[in-house]
Amino acid sequence: MSRADRLYDIVQILRDGGTHTAQQLATRTGVSLRTLYRDMDRLAASGVPVEGTRGAGYRIADVVSLPPLSLTPTEVEALNLGLAIAAQLADPELQAAANRLADKIDGALPQSVQRETDAWKFAASPFADAARGFGHLAPLRAAIRARQKLRLTYTAPDGTVTSRTVRPLQVDHIGRVWTLTAWCELRAAFRVFRLDLIESAEALPELFHDEPGRTLADYAP
Repeated sequence: MSRADRLYDIVQILRDGGTHTAQQLATRTGVSLRTLYRDMDRLAASGVPVEGTRGAGYRIADVVSLPPLSLTPTEVEALNLGLAIAAQLADPELQAAANRLADKIDGALPQSVQRETDAWKFAASPFADAARGFGHLAPLRAAIRARQKLRLTYTAPDGTVTSRTVRPLQVDHIGRVWTLTAWCELRAAFRVFRLDLIESAEALPELFHDEPGRTLADYAP
């Protein structure tokens, strides 16, 4: 298993909202504690809002507040998206502006949440290309709202390319990890697709309706 795939697995484990000890995470991913600690540091540096310390366990924070503002999840998503795009452009001026904005956000945060400011730093992402999947956001959101099936062409982390029909249910992100949760008709099961690995997303002339066992409420990560 590559490091990128292992980091993605750690994020998936932490998505349950619970606190996991370093030993639990190391056992589930098949690495040493020393490697696990390095992985957690890399996740934090790449924008994943990991909370916790060695010995106390780790979890993913789900609240970001900027006094005197309280941001909704969608507003945080928009801000995170904009910063990520600007940080990866080849324009030095925009890159500098994105970093200045990140510094202003850091300065506005109270001391009690200073650790969360790592989410705005622009260390190299451990994933293939954090900006690659951004172009799919609009059609994915439109298909979710319209309850419209999609034909996805997807490259798995091992390089395998598949084409499958899915029922898109939710676009989500944790730091710079952007994902689509969907019901996959090929596998007859829920699947979570990394947006940076989606090659194409074609809207099909077929709508879907909620069916028991195939709704977002039925999905348990």
